[in-house]
Amino acid sequence: MSSIAVYLFLNTAVRESLMITRRHMLGLLAASPLLATSAHAGSARIYVRDGYAIGGYDPVAYFVKHAPSLGTRDHMLMWRGAIWRFETAASQAMFERDPVRYAPRYGGYCAYSLSRGMLASTDPDAWAVHDGCLYLTRSAWALEMWSQDKPAHVGKADDHWPAILLTDG
Repeated sequence: MSSIAVYLFLNTAVRESLMITRRHMLGLLAASPLLATSAHAGSARIYVRDGYAIGGYDPVAYFVKHAPSLGTRDHMLMWRGAIWRFETAASQAMFERDPVRYAPRYGGYCAYSLSRGMLASTDPDAWAVHDGCLYLTRSAWALEMWSQDKPAHVGKADDHWPAILLTDG
């Protein structure tokens, strides 16, 4: 059995704690169609766009550079069933040490839509860091709406997450 097949059949707790670095990426990229998802019921816990979490943007850059920044193929790892890219080795190392701190809330799905009971894709350029957490939204308009009352929207989104992944829409 290939290492990819072994990985895919590991139980969820083991798989979520497993981080696979660049040397495993070639084989995992072949499996990327299995990892891709759109925003609908039964969706993966991490929203994937163009084959990567956050569409290939570096999650650490939102905290360090205070701006979105595309990651590179030189700095990638697998975490929670998605491939994450990083701009630098330092960003990758920071994420490896504390992925929950740097990964966007709600698996990268739109925080505003989720607060309204809907699951939606996101735009990596429509983002905010609030109370030390990264939130992504589907558009500049959604970010503006979400920003009008962040604590209330976070509370409402928390009520729906992650159960919304199991609903019929």
